Amino acid sequence: MKPIPWIRCTLGLLLLCTADADSGRKPNFVFMMVDDLGIGDLGCYGNTTLRTPNIDRLALEGVKLTQHIAAAPLCTPSRAAFLTGRYPIRSGMAAHGRMGVFLFSASSGGLPEEEITFAKAVKEQGYSTAVIGKWHLGLNCEDSADHCHHPNSLGFDYFYGTIMTHLRDCQPGHGSVLYFVHAYIPYKALMFGFLVLVGVVVSLFGVLVYTFPNLNCFVMRGAEIVEQPYTSENLTQRMTSEAIEFLERNSERPFLLFFSFLQVHTGLFASRLFRGRSQHGLYGDAVMEVDWSVGQIMHTLERLNLKENTLVYMTSDQGPHLEEISIHGEMHGGYSGIYKAGKSTNWEGGIRIPGILHWPGVLPAGKVIDEPTSNMDIFPTVLNLAGASIPRDRVIDGHDLLPLLQGQVERSEHEFMFHYCNAQLNAIRWHPPNSNAIWKAFFFTPDFYPENSSACFHTHICFCIKPYVTFHDPPLLYDLSKDRSESTPLSPDTEPQFYSVLEVIRAAVSRHAQSLKPVPVQVSPLQIVWKPWLQPCCSSLSQLCTCERDHQIEKLRNKLKKE
Repeated sequence: MKPIPWIRCTLGLLLLCTADADSGRKPNFVFMMVDDLGIGDLGCYGNTTLRTPNIDRLALEGVKLTQHIAAAPLCTPSRAAFLTGRYPIRSGMAAHGRMGVFLFSASSGGLPEEEITFAKAVKEQGYSTAVIGKWHLGLNCEDSADHCHHPNSLGFDYFYGTIMTHLRDCQPGHGSVLYFVHAYIPYKALMFGFLVLVGVVVSLFGVLVYTFPNLNCFVMRGAEIVEQPYTSENLTQRMTSEAIEFLERNSERPFLLFFSFLQVHTGLFASRLFRGRSQHGLYGDAVMEVDWSVGQIMHTLERLNLKENTLVYMTSDQGPHLEEISIHGEMHGGYSGIYKAGKSTNWEGGIRIPGILHWPGVLPAGKVIDEPTSNMDIFPTVLNLAGASIPRDRVIDGHDLLPLLQGQVERSEHEFMFHYCNAQLNAIRWHPPNSNAIWKAFFFTPDFYPENSSACFHTHICFCIKPYVTFHDPPLLYDLSKDRSESTPLSPDTEPQFYSVLEVIRAAVSRHAQSLKPVPVQVSPLQIVWKPWLQPCCSSLSQLCTCERDHQIEKLRNKLKKE
């Protein structure tokens, strides 16, 4: 009998080695990431008023991580870290200015092709790979068809989804995200002697708002645009159908599916079947539709007899957008639970995310782990399970989760975690050996508005730069093992180890800084600005790039007619 090359039988992986030895198949992977979902939005994390039975069942039958940390508090850098197992500053996916994500499909920045994603690594091991849903990691570099940052260039065989994030502009009647940019144009300064220039700026801005949905809200299948602009209402249903079809096509070979939900990002939407079903308005409806989709994916795995050989991971890219208020004054953001603040901050509410792993027969059911873990840990976990080698030519910041999940070890390998706000080191977490303490030190914090809140309603999202932050010397220090809500910073009077803890933290920062190498910044103003020659367009600019040729649309229409 030939040996199975993907199995690395060590004592610690004995459970894994016997899990599927009879079939000789490599394990499959299904990763589901919800956009802007708060850890407090799910029943399995304590919510009692929003129904998420399918996600709750995943946690009940699998392992729930309660200190699972996003590597960044914003979409683009967090997703880059998730795919590569590296802090986004190492790949150039961390901005040095105010804007930390891509706003235009015709930007030239993106995840560099030189980066190794888990999709690229397992593809070399014979896996079929797909990403369905939101990408938000760039598209083109030099022309509108080079697709240097496209999922196909980063290891994914198949792509169906959106290059950009879902914004207000993509949802009719929800206003425009550009109005928040509008607020920072210095009209008063321009008006002083430059009235003509002001008129030009206002006119150009109006054109930008008018054309934004057509130029940025489109669906691609592979390299082809199949709908521009897209109709969002039934997107989750269409993408769920696409994911099911991928699973059916690849049921006889190893696969990796990354299902990246557009919900529950700003510009909320829910299909007709879910509107009005929750106690929490449109946001709750959208969460319930996500939960339905998770159930459909799990049902498909069971129907195809793939459940016992598939590692399922469910998470969010960062915390909820607390400042998201609709044009009608409705709260459209999620819930952080007991944790402070939300998206764009490194308070726990911004980076502590759901982390659920499910694999019957390999991972214990109903286990809860409160050790520090990261979304970067998925990268080495997947590579080890698939039989791929961990890259040695670059720093990998994630750690294999399997020993912790299976109970072979009780402590996480993350002694230190570094929390970046864009490219600025904002905070650091230290979990000392032989101690239950989890120290967290902030070098600066965002200035909330109103002051007694835990959000930045004056700027719609918290920023990382002056004059929107307050620097702290000495740093603010918390012990999260005693103060999970980060309500009361410690002082030399209240904590005898105050200065010794900060000394260790500063030394760790110094070592970490030495591990960083200069790389081109992909999220610089020059890289994220709109470039007309990079604009994806499925018809012509004179037609505002309009087209509709997605078979999923017709398929869904026929389904709705029958209902």
